[in-house]
Amino acid sequence: MSDRLPTLFLGHGSPENAIADNTYTRSLNKLAEELPRPKAVLAVSAHYMTEGSALTSAEHPRTIHDFYGFPDELYAVEYPAPGDPELAADVAELLGGALDERWGFDHGAWSPMCHIWPDADVPTVELSIDLAQPAKAHYELGRKLAELPERGVLVLGSGNIVHNLRAIDWRHPDTGYDWCEEFDAAVWERLEARDDTALLDYDALPGGRQSVPTPDHYLPLLYAAAAAGVEARATTVYEGLEYGSLSMRCVRFD
Repeated sequence: MSDRLPTLFLGHGSPENAIADNTYTRSLNKLAEELPRPKAVLAVSAHYMTEGSALTSAEHPRTIHDFYGFPDELYAVEYPAPGDPELAADVAELLGGALDERWGFDHGAWSPMCHIWPDADVPTVELSIDLAQPAKAHYELGRKLAELPERGVLVLGSGNIVHNLRAIDWRHPDTGYDWCEEFDAAVWERLEARDDTALLDYDALPGGRQSVPTPDHYLPLLYAAAAAGVEARATTVYEGLEYGSLSMRCVRFD
């Protein structure tokens, strides 16, 4: 049996999921029971965007509350996981990226991670997204991360397969528009077949232009898929559509 760790893509949705008890958060609790304990986590968050690639390198990264208008309880949440400057330096060299001591853990990382590693005791590094680069370039960076799961580092992408906040319909918390459902299903069909090439041309998939108006929440999926390798099987950890234009699908690759 291989000791290689799986890779993950987690739909994170609303920051309030950090303090919620619902079917989504319970699926992450269950996932936690099944996962081998990693030596460290490399998180690719939709909310950390830079020019070029950057890695958080602080020994004690801060918890960033990068949202507005939510309950006070949410702003009180801290996720004091240690950083891993050595891992950050290794990955920076691997990707040709820069080290960043100022950034910490944004909610794209800590809101799902607090349900998987609630003790915040797994060293974690965040990898940024350069939106100036095309999807293929992000996938190629993900391929360079393929050695990390062999070293006990869990590669975790956090975003949403469908993420169109302008189209949100608060009246329908548990359903998606037709185009949202079509795109989520089309992406899953390609993931299940491990047709990663089709995932790069996401605009060509049914509902793609409406589902991915900006690529920030979609691109972390490509890192997780690429780091796993096309031989890895994709399984759905959780699936659900929310507020018309949000997919909460979570995928495990191993």
